[in-house]
Amino acid sequence: MQVKLSVIAAAATAVLASGAYAQDMVVKIGHVGPVSGAQAHYGKDNENGARMAVDDLNAKGVTIGGKKVKFELVAEDDAADPKQGTAAAQKLCDAKVAGVVGHLNSGTTIPASKVYNDCGIPHVTPSATNPNLTKPGYKTTFRLLANDNALGAGLALYASDALKLKKIAIIDDRTAYGQGVAEVFKKTAQAKGIQIVDEQYTNDKATDFMAILTAIKAKNPDGVFFGGMDPQAGPMLRQMEQLGMSNVRYFGGDGLCTDKVIELSGGAKTLSNVVCAEGGASLAKMPGGTAWRARYDAKYPKQFQVYSPYTYDATMVLANAMQKAGSADPKVYLPFLAKTDYQGVTAKIGFEDNGELKNPAMTLYVYKDGKKVPLN
Repeated sequence: MQVKLSVIAAAATAVLASGAYAQDMVVKIGHVGPVSGAQAHYGKDNENGARMAVDDLNAKGVTIGGKKVKFELVAEDDAADPKQGTAAAQKLCDAKVAGVVGHLNSGTTIPASKVYNDCGIPHVTPSATNPNLTKPGYKTTFRLLANDNALGAGLALYASDALKLKKIAIIDDRTAYGQGVAEVFKKTAQAKGIQIVDEQYTNDKATDFMAILTAIKAKNPDGVFFGGMDPQAGPMLRQMEQLGMSNVRYFGGDGLCTDKVIELSGGAKTLSNVVCAEGGASLAKMPGGTAWRARYDAKYPKQFQVYSPYTYDATMVLANAMQKAGSADPKVYLPFLAKTDYQGVTAKIGFEDNGELKNPAMTLYVYKDGKKVPLN
């Protein structure tokens, strides 16, 4: 009899346990970035930020509509390739994720944004800066940092007003990001009276820039603007030194404004000529930046690049909208996402009607003694 009672009690406990577990609602949040290829260090950093947010949410025991929620991160790799990016977006739509954080690159985010719009899934990019992203007016598209209009213009104004440069050459990698930020820089620089002495083009896979740089050197510029990412900027800085262009200033947007470019430039003295821009405050000036970075470094040593605080906040913003709506259904929580009023690690977050961040900050950086240092 005692054995039977024990069996019955164990069975009852199992039923109760399974019932409690069944009450936990699983909410899937997608993340897409390049975790393979030359830009994998960016993609992994971004994914880490989103994963850290999911872990924090689960540790808090979040409830949505009175039900305890378990968040899961569904991570996809787009290898910084537009076709792979749209395929990853469709995969997340098919998986019925509640929302998406990503993509990293403008070239992948812009085509993916249509996929998310068509399947009704909100996505928040932590890093794609091309202004064209929000031009279609998709209600599912949100950006968590300043766009290229701010970055390109800010760099051009600094080149003109602070450095008094007169002649600048432009190189871009023909991606949506590189071309976009270069065009804004060019337009602003010319409006300030700077002469654009040469325009050259490369791609986001190249590593040899000697021919391009030799042509530019012949024009004797005061500065070079590069629209592209750090896998190209690093070798370019080394080759500029080899060609005796050690006194030429070097400008770029957030794509090259990383700690990784220090390693990729291989100790080139030209690193000290870099002025780059990021669409946000420096970590020290972010509301929760310093404390967050300490937690990040403890969890993911030596992996920080640029955007992980933004992927962290993007994930939190999605979860916050779901909590306020009392639902993880995109159709239900999307209006609450559009009306976000959230104190994040990176900033006080709210969105304009077109999905752009309200009152975005911008920070210029230089490299001193092998370290990235904010100018403002």
